[in-house]
Amino acid sequence: MQKLEKFQAIYQRACERKGGPAVLESLLSQPLTNEQVAQISDDRFLAEFTKKVFQSGFVWRVVRNKWPDFERLFWGFDIDKLLLMPDEMLEAKAQDPSIIRNFSKVKTIRENALMIDAVRLEHGSFAKYVAEWPSEDIIGLWAKLKKSGARLGGNTGPYALRALGKDTFLLTRDIESYFRQRDIISGGVQSKTSLNAIQHSFNELQQQSARSLQEISLIIANSVGDNYS
Repeated sequence: MQKLEKFQAIYQRACERKGGPAVLESLLSQPLTNEQVAQISDDRFLAEFTKKVFQSGFVWRVVRNKWPDFERLFWGFDIDKLLLMPDEMLEAKAQDPSIIRNFSKVKTIRENALMIDAVRLEHGSFAKYVAEWPSEDIIGLWAKLKKSGARLGGNTGPYALRALGKDTFLLTRDIESYFRQRDIISGGVQSKTSLNAIQHSFNELQQQSARSLQEISLIIANSVGDNYS
Protein backbone atom coordinates (compact mmCIF):
# COMPACT_ATOMS: atom_id res chain seq x y z
CA MET A 1 0.00 0.00 0.00
CA GLN A 2 1.46 3.35 -1.00
CA LYS A 3 1.24 6.50 1.06
CA LEU A 4 1.78 10.22 0.74
CA GLU A 5 5.30 11.18 -0.29
CA LYS A 6 7.34 13.81 1.48
CA PHE A 7 7.00 17.24 -0.07
CA GLN A 8 10.67 17.32 -1.07
CA ALA A 9 10.27 14.13 -3.14
CA ILE A 10 7.28 15.59 -5.00
CA TYR A 11 9.11 18.88 -5.55
CA GLN A 12 12.25 17.16 -6.83
CA ARG A 13 10.30 15.07 -9.34
CA ALA A 14 8.44 18.16 -10.57
CA CYS A 15 11.78 19.95 -11.01
CA GLU A 16 13.19 17.04 -13.00
CA ARG A 17 10.14 16.94 -15.24
CA LYS A 18 9.99 20.68 -15.89
CA GLY A 19 13.68 21.44 -16.33
CA GLY A 20 14.84 22.57 -12.91
CA PRO A 21 13.74 24.64 -9.90
CA ALA A 22 13.79 27.97 -11.75
CA VAL A 23 11.44 26.71 -14.44
CA LEU A 24 9.11 25.07 -11.93
CA GLU A 25 8.97 28.17 -9.74
CA SER A 26 8.06 30.25 -12.80
CA LEU A 27 5.00 28.03 -13.28
CA LEU A 28 3.72 28.61 -9.75
CA SER A 29 1.43 31.38 -8.55
CA GLN A 30 0.53 32.77 -5.16
CA PRO A 31 -2.92 33.34 -3.68
CA LEU A 32 -3.88 36.67 -2.18
CA THR A 33 -3.35 37.26 1.52
CA ASN A 34 -6.38 36.97 3.80
CA GLU A 35 -6.27 40.74 4.19
CA GLN A 36 -6.44 41.21 0.42
CA VAL A 37 -9.30 38.72 0.03
CA ALA A 38 -11.26 40.54 2.74
CA GLN A 39 -11.11 43.73 0.66
CA ILE A 40 -12.82 42.20 -2.40
CA SER A 41 -16.30 43.61 -2.92
CA ASP A 42 -19.15 41.13 -2.63
CA ASP A 43 -20.34 41.88 -6.16
CA ARG A 44 -17.04 40.43 -7.44
CA PHE A 45 -17.75 37.19 -5.62
CA LEU A 46 -21.16 36.97 -7.25
CA ALA A 47 -19.67 37.82 -10.64
CA GLU A 48 -17.03 35.10 -10.38
CA PHE A 49 -19.52 32.51 -9.13
CA THR A 50 -21.75 33.35 -12.09
CA LYS A 51 -18.88 33.19 -14.56
CA LYS A 52 -17.83 29.76 -13.32
CA VAL A 53 -21.43 28.49 -13.37
CA PHE A 54 -21.72 29.47 -17.03
CA GLN A 55 -18.26 28.13 -17.90
CA SER A 56 -19.13 24.73 -16.43
CA GLY A 57 -19.80 22.39 -19.34
CA PHE A 58 -19.49 25.24 -21.84
CA VAL A 59 -16.81 26.87 -23.99
CA TRP A 60 -14.94 29.24 -21.69
CA ARG A 61 -13.95 31.54 -24.55
CA VAL A 62 -17.61 32.22 -25.40
CA VAL A 63 -18.35 33.12 -21.79
CA ARG A 64 -15.36 35.48 -21.66
CA ASN A 65 -16.42 37.19 -24.88
CA LYS A 66 -19.94 37.77 -23.60
CA TRP A 67 -18.91 38.74 -20.10
CA PRO A 68 -19.08 42.54 -20.55
CA ASP A 69 -22.76 42.11 -21.47
CA PHE A 70 -23.36 40.01 -18.35
CA GLU A 71 -21.86 42.82 -16.27
CA ARG A 72 -24.01 45.42 -18.03
CA LEU A 73 -27.24 43.45 -17.91
CA PHE A 74 -26.96 42.55 -14.24
CA TRP A 75 -25.85 45.98 -12.96
CA GLY A 76 -22.28 44.93 -12.25
CA PHE A 77 -23.68 42.17 -10.02
CA ASP A 78 -24.81 44.71 -7.45
CA ILE A 79 -26.29 42.50 -4.71
CA ASP A 80 -28.91 44.98 -3.49
CA LYS A 81 -30.25 45.69 -6.99
CA LEU A 82 -30.42 42.01 -7.86
CA LEU A 83 -32.36 41.16 -4.71
CA LEU A 84 -35.02 43.67 -5.75
CA MET A 85 -35.35 42.18 -9.24
CA PRO A 86 -38.85 40.72 -9.84
CA ASP A 87 -39.32 37.33 -11.50
CA GLU A 88 -40.56 38.84 -14.75
CA MET A 89 -37.45 40.96 -15.12
CA LEU A 90 -35.20 37.99 -14.40
CA GLU A 91 -36.99 35.94 -17.06
CA ALA A 92 -36.69 38.79 -19.56
CA LYS A 93 -32.97 39.20 -18.90
CA ALA A 94 -32.48 35.46 -19.35
CA GLN A 95 -33.76 35.82 -22.92
CA ASP A 96 -31.44 38.70 -23.83
CA PRO A 97 -29.43 37.60 -26.90
CA SER A 98 -26.33 39.47 -25.73
CA ILE A 99 -25.71 36.82 -23.03
CA ILE A 100 -25.90 33.02 -22.97
CA ARG A 101 -29.61 32.25 -22.77
CA ASN A 102 -29.79 29.50 -20.17
CA PHE A 103 -32.55 30.27 -17.70
CA SER A 104 -31.56 27.62 -15.15
CA LYS A 105 -28.09 29.17 -14.94
CA VAL A 106 -29.35 32.76 -15.00
CA LYS A 107 -31.52 31.94 -11.97
CA THR A 108 -28.40 31.16 -9.98
CA ILE A 109 -27.46 34.86 -10.09
CA ARG A 110 -30.28 35.82 -7.76
CA GLU A 111 -29.99 32.62 -5.73
CA ASN A 112 -26.31 33.19 -5.07
CA ALA A 113 -26.99 36.85 -4.36
CA LEU A 114 -29.33 35.65 -1.60
CA MET A 115 -26.59 33.40 -0.20
CA ILE A 116 -24.07 36.24 -0.20
CA ASP A 117 -26.58 38.58 1.41
CA ALA A 118 -27.33 36.11 4.22
CA VAL A 119 -23.63 35.69 4.96
CA ARG A 120 -22.80 39.39 4.88
CA LEU A 121 -25.66 40.17 7.29
CA GLU A 122 -24.00 37.85 9.81
CA HIS A 123 -20.32 38.48 9.08
CA GLY A 124 -20.19 42.04 7.72
CA SER A 125 -19.19 40.98 4.23
CA PHE A 126 -19.00 37.77 2.25
CA ALA A 127 -15.36 38.54 1.48
CA LYS A 128 -14.49 38.73 5.18
CA TYR A 129 -16.22 35.40 5.75
CA VAL A 130 -14.21 33.74 2.97
CA ALA A 131 -10.95 35.39 4.02
CA GLU A 132 -11.27 34.13 7.60
CA TRP A 133 -12.06 30.55 6.58
CA PRO A 134 -9.03 28.40 7.58
CA SER A 135 -7.06 26.81 4.76
CA GLU A 136 -6.69 23.58 6.74
CA ASP A 137 -10.42 23.04 6.18
CA ILE A 138 -10.87 24.51 2.72
CA ILE A 139 -13.13 21.59 1.82
CA GLY A 140 -15.49 22.92 4.49
CA LEU A 141 -15.83 26.15 2.53
CA TRP A 142 -16.43 24.10 -0.62
CA ALA A 143 -19.22 22.26 1.21
CA LYS A 144 -20.74 25.56 2.38
CA LEU A 145 -20.87 26.87 -1.19
CA LYS A 146 -22.38 23.62 -2.44
CA LYS A 147 -25.05 23.53 0.29
CA SER A 148 -26.00 27.20 0.46
CA GLY A 149 -25.27 28.30 -3.09
CA ALA A 150 -26.68 27.36 -6.47
CA ARG A 151 -24.62 25.15 -8.82
CA LEU A 152 -21.45 25.75 -6.82
CA GLY A 153 -20.70 22.09 -6.09
CA GLY A 154 -18.07 19.93 -7.76
CA ASN A 155 -15.19 22.01 -9.10
CA THR A 156 -17.25 25.15 -9.74
CA GLY A 157 -16.94 26.67 -6.27
CA PRO A 158 -13.24 25.84 -5.86
CA TYR A 159 -12.35 27.26 -9.29
CA ALA A 160 -14.19 30.47 -8.41
CA LEU A 161 -12.32 30.73 -5.11
CA ARG A 162 -9.00 30.22 -6.87
CA ALA A 163 -9.86 32.89 -9.44
CA LEU A 164 -10.70 35.32 -6.63
CA GLY A 165 -7.41 34.71 -4.85
CA LYS A 166 -8.53 32.52 -1.93
CA ASP A 167 -5.91 29.89 -1.16
CA THR A 168 -7.25 26.53 -2.27
CA PHE A 169 -6.13 23.39 -4.00
CA LEU A 170 -8.06 22.15 -7.04
CA LEU A 171 -9.16 18.64 -7.91
CA THR A 172 -7.83 18.59 -11.45
CA ARG A 173 -7.33 15.32 -13.29
CA ASP A 174 -3.62 15.34 -12.45
CA ILE A 175 -4.29 15.95 -8.75
CA GLU A 176 -6.92 13.20 -8.63
CA SER A 177 -4.60 10.85 -10.51
CA TYR A 178 -1.79 11.46 -8.01
CA PHE A 179 -3.93 10.59 -5.00
CA ARG A 180 -5.30 7.49 -6.69
CA GLN A 181 -1.81 6.32 -7.65
CA ARG A 182 -0.74 6.66 -4.01
CA ASP A 183 -3.84 4.72 -2.86
CA ILE A 184 -4.83 7.68 -0.72
CA ILE A 185 -8.29 7.70 -2.32
CA SER A 186 -10.18 4.91 -4.06
CA GLY A 187 -13.82 5.95 -4.34
CA GLY A 188 -15.36 9.05 -5.87
CA VAL A 189 -13.06 12.04 -5.63
CA GLN A 190 -15.92 14.20 -4.32
CA SER A 191 -16.93 11.75 -1.57
CA LYS A 192 -16.53 12.92 2.01
CA THR A 193 -13.92 10.23 2.67
CA SER A 194 -11.83 11.21 -0.36
CA LEU A 195 -12.07 14.94 0.34
CA ASN A 196 -11.01 14.46 3.96
CA ALA A 197 -8.06 12.29 2.89
CA ILE A 198 -6.92 14.83 0.31
CA GLN A 199 -7.32 17.76 2.72
CA HIS A 200 -5.30 15.87 5.35
CA SER A 201 -2.58 15.21 2.78
CA PHE A 202 -2.39 18.85 1.74
CA ASN A 203 -2.22 19.88 5.40
CA GLU A 204 0.75 17.54 5.90
CA LEU A 205 2.52 18.91 2.82
CA GLN A 206 1.84 22.46 3.92
CA GLN A 207 3.39 21.80 7.34
CA GLN A 208 6.48 20.34 5.65
CA SER A 209 6.90 23.09 3.07
CA ALA A 210 5.31 26.24 4.53
CA ARG A 211 3.86 26.85 1.06
CA SER A 212 0.31 27.77 0.11
CA LEU A 213 -2.25 25.16 -0.92
CA GLN A 214 -2.21 26.78 -4.35
CA GLU A 215 1.53 26.28 -4.78
CA ILE A 216 1.43 22.70 -3.50
CA SER A 217 -1.46 21.91 -5.82
CA LEU A 218 0.49 23.21 -8.81
CA ILE A 219 3.66 21.38 -7.77
CA ILE A 220 1.81 18.07 -7.49
CA ALA A 221 0.15 18.64 -10.87
CA ASN A 222 3.57 19.24 -12.45
CA SER A 223 4.97 16.08 -10.85
CA VAL A 224 2.59 13.66 -12.59
CA GLY A 225 0.89 13.06 -15.93
CA ASP A 226 2.18 13.84 -19.41
CA ASN A 227 3.24 17.45 -18.87
CA TYR A 228 6.99 17.08 -19.35
CA SER A 229 8.91 20.08 -20.63
